Amino acid sequence: MHFTMTDIPGVVLVDLQKFEDERGFFSRGWCAREFAEHGLPDQVVQMNISYNRRKHTLRGFHYQLPPYGEDKLLRCIRGGIFDVLIDLRRDSPTYRRHLTVELSASNQRMLVIPKGCANAFLTMQDETEATYLVSEFYTPAAERGLRWDDPSFAVEWPVTAPAVISAKDRNWPDFIG
Repeated sequence: MHFTMTDIPGVVLVDLQKFEDERGFFSRGWCAREFAEHGLPDQVVQMNISYNRRKHTLRGFHYQLPPYGEDKLLRCIRGGIFDVLIDLRRDSPTYRRHLTVELSASNQRMLVIPKGCANAFLTMQDETEATYLVSEFYTPAAERGLRWDDPSFAVEWPVTAPAVISAKDRNWPDFIG
């Protein structure tokens, strides 16, 4: 795996190291030892799958409060997503900054999302599927979110409004902090 650090501490792009031949390729998509060597979360307790029927479906922004914060490794395995994460860690030098990245089945890139960052994505194709390896069990009482179009973050989405969004995600409050 190839690890590329971003401007936001702990947020890392992970590209597959492919061993190719006439059959296709082989690659590791996860290695606890290699993640630990790069100072990244090395424990996984759950794998989540997000299947989305329609292009421009929006999910998020989601995060969990301590002590139930989740480190995530996100990969799009079918279709494509426009992913946005927001650093909500008050002690971070990039507090309140956001990062956007395109993840797709074709670029096979993964994204490490550390605890304390809110995450959302917009599907860019019909029939899009993403997987998350997660470091903490989902705890409903610790779940929080931000409205996708909260003006305090000025995210430039590729569309003016999502085609599909849940009532819960549409009604998250604006950020206060």
